[in-house]
Amino acid sequence: MSETMVLVAVSGDDHPGITASLMQCISNSDATLLDLGQSITHGVLSLSLLLKIRMFQADHPLILKLQATTTQMSMQMKFKVVDDIEQISLAGEKYILSCVALSGVTAAFLHDISATLAKHNINIQKIDNVSLSGFVSLNISTLAKEEGIDWGKVKTALLSISNKHATDMALLKDDIWRRNKRLIIFDMDSTLIVSEVIVEMAKRFGVGQKVHEITESAMNGEIDFDESLKQRVSLLKGMPESLLNEILSEIKLTDGVEKFIQTVKSLGYKTAIISGGFNFFANSFKEKLQIDYAFANELEITNGKLSGKVKGSIVNAEKKAMLLELLAQQENINLEQVVAIGDGANDLEMLSKAGLGIAFHAKDIVKKTAKQHMSHGPMTSILYFLGISEELES
Repeated sequence: MSETMVLVAVSGDDHPGITASLMQCISNSDATLLDLGQSITHGVLSLSLLLKIRMFQADHPLILKLQATTTQMSMQMKFKVVDDIEQISLAGEKYILSCVALSGVTAAFLHDISATLAKHNINIQKIDNVSLSGFVSLNISTLAKEEGIDWGKVKTALLSISNKHATDMALLKDDIWRRNKRLIIFDMDSTLIVSEVIVEMAKRFGVGQKVHEITESAMNGEIDFDESLKQRVSLLKGMPESLLNEILSEIKLTDGVEKFIQTVKSLGYKTAIISGGFNFFANSFKEKLQIDYAFANELEITNGKLSGKVKGSIVNAEKKAMLLELLAQQENINLEQVVAIGDGANDLEMLSKAGLGIAFHAKDIVKKTAKQHMSHGPMTSILYFLGISEELES
């Protein structure tokens, strides 16, 4: 007996009972429901049903019943036969493009995004406004059916659009790990806090410009981090230990950090600082923000003054990535469940290890290399990437 796949589309003002009435029509027939999609935008319902109907024709009893039911509910209905199974196939790579613009998502931004995705043969399946108030965050569900898509070019294009429209984006694999993050790791300098601690120390000790130049070269990946740290710390030889507390009291947290950490900790996330800075400051912020772990370099202090040396092994790019892996093992979680946030070249290995690695207001070389970046919003904007709603954020 021949069977036909029929796509039914229903639209109109939303009210309770619409779906129930349609399902009653279908359940009283011999048709099979294969798929369903439903969305509501400002009180207007759009609902699609994929049905398999035996001995189908335009005046099939089920079609007539559905038409009568929708008319009675002041809804509109259209239907079409689906001849090609490929039209409804969902096979391919699925990604969620999470977009955040606290000043508002614009039509120009959506034009550039949709045109870019189309250019790379990536189809938009669904667009959801995930902000509870305003129009500031979207999840764009995409499907890439073709193999061989140059994701490097896609990322470059998305980065350009992000900068053009001051809109942060993350292209996230739509799999079981997307909403299952359990550990968030922060770099400290210029990520958790707005300043580079060693630069602030150098300013107090009168060697600010020299240290700043070495720091910038290191963060941009121009010189070896270990060597740069040794050079900078050597310039601080003789600095009184008492100045550390004064510097600490003047350091400001990055916008949104406290709210971000309070939110994720309330949901059971573990948090950590892994820093190429110094443990005096990292441990202070660990205590202040109730962070679970902190790792950083230890300054050697002799007779109340800095000796100009670092004690023990240096927390460099490789050590950061290793510590991330050890913490994941300690917490008994998959690396895909780890979020890493950093801004410098020495964070890249750590960012690449994490399931979600975010270059936060980062140097250009880091933004271009990291999987994801956030360059426009406060730290709380990352909550959208984690699938956490404004309701939990507030």
